[in-house]
Amino acid sequence: MKTPSKQAYVPFVSVANMMKIVLHIGIERVMADLVQEIEADFRRWGKFDKTPRVASHSDVGVIELMPTSDGETYGFKYVNGHPSNMKKGLQTVTAFGLLASVDTGYPILLSEMTILTALRTAATSAMAAKWLAPKGARVMALIGNGAQAEFQALAFKAICGIDEVRFYDIDPAATAKCVANLQGRGIKLTACKTPEAAIEGAQIITTVTADKQLATILTDNMVGSGVHINGVGGDCPGKTELHRDILLRSSIFVEYPAQTRVEGEIQQLDADHPVTELWQVITGELAGRTSAAQVTLFDSVGFAIEDFSALRYIHSKLAETGMCEQLDIVADPDDPRDLFGMLLRSA
Repeated sequence: MKTPSKQAYVPFVSVANMMKIVLHIGIERVMADLVQEIEADFRRWGKFDKTPRVASHSDVGVIELMPTSDGETYGFKYVNGHPSNMKKGLQTVTAFGLLASVDTGYPILLSEMTILTALRTAATSAMAAKWLAPKGARVMALIGNGAQAEFQALAFKAICGIDEVRFYDIDPAATAKCVANLQGRGIKLTACKTPEAAIEGAQIITTVTADKQLATILTDNMVGSGVHINGVGGDCPGKTELHRDILLRSSIFVEYPAQTRVEGEIQQLDADHPVTELWQVITGELAGRTSAAQVTLFDSVGFAIEDFSALRYIHSKLAETGMCEQLDIVADPDDPRDLFGMLLRSA
């Protein structure tokens, strides 16, 4: 039987190797690098194919495909969101992703993306806050202390200079987990018994809850002037975290309006409610924060270009780290027309 050629092998980054890569580079360094990669791709926004993610919804969750291409490389992510999984001892979100060459259609990377999605989500949050948060912000309230929380805290420390995080979750054990995991990382950690206590003194409010419902994590009277809200948890139809009145007095920034109007906090508003696309702020086309009293909201739902950036970043680190496996997943007959003959000769 023929030994597969080099083109037949595809680098595969397993969960074990992803963890090794991240710890080898450093968690905060990886997120700072991801911000640079995502910003660079947002600056060339026009080069990308863009479409809302393809979603298959059920009563218990959602399974989605998130594709994009810059004309040279194609990428997609498979991701689920099942809030009830926690009760079964399973992750709420799992993911994997692929990059392929547009020239040949051959895959060039297959990777786990459960960990990578947590990293890129936090990096995108901090990237948005870098452009939108009030000047000199140092305190963040983090409401919802599940699997994403520590990543958010470290991203805001690394990119925005946050040095105090005030935690709240309806489950005190989740908060205790966050505080324990983040000990010794240069952040003042305060566990709070109410969301109101967490918000006290915070210039940035991050909501990252998981329940698939039209929830009201923040009411209008909880949000004062001049804050930046990072709304992460409202990310599919019928799932929100903020009271509508907060939206009506906020300057709202989104990734891709056609997707966010269906999935984000702004699903509560009229379809023509004005929003600003984040890439326009990064390129200088439109303004971000314009006054100290302004309430800014990043209505984050996650977009395929961010995953594309993250996958390309990991791909670029494989030569340096060697932390991958080679999978034989592309058929490679001697004669490209003789796939059947290859099958027969394998016996």
